[in-house]
Amino acid sequence: MEGDFRVGEGLDIHRFERGRKLVLGGVEIPHHSGLLGHSDADALLHALMNAILGAMGQGDIGTHFPDSDPRYKNIASGALLARVLARMKKSGFAVVNADMTVVAEAPRLQPFFPAMKKNIARLAGIDPARVNLKAATAEKLGALGKGDGILATAVVLLKKRRRAKRSKS
Repeated sequence: MEGDFRVGEGLDIHRFERGRKLVLGGVEIPHHSGLLGHSDADALLHALMNAILGAMGQGDIGTHFPDSDPRYKNIASGALLARVLARMKKSGFAVVNADMTVVAEAPRLQPFFPAMKKNIARLAGIDPARVNLKAATAEKLGALGKGDGILATAVVLLKKRRRAKRSKS
């Protein structure tokens, strides 16, 4: 198919836990608590990985990096994203763009978006202009609205790379 495009969406949610660092988009953010998870619990990168895997029809991060596997205990999500991106490239795809939203009552994330955007673009090998980040609150509704955790969503567009034609020399 000419111009083979694939769309994927991802979602991840983690609750806060005192004594952990808060990492989102691969950037450490000052806060009284971090996110609880088997890895560093970077909900933003987890949502992005789920979106990429979904676009390729290859499951989710729990399938590839189960929390029952001690190899992934406290691992940086950027390292997991690198593995997902390697799988994506091996499958012949490239990221066109990514659009992500973080839902949290606190901390205020907007000041950290430039660093997150730059880091995500570097990891994905794309121009930062192809990464969009948004923040929202839960308007005091439910556990997220009470500030118990963070939810992140991601939508990505992948394009199948063209193979170079071999010359007949």
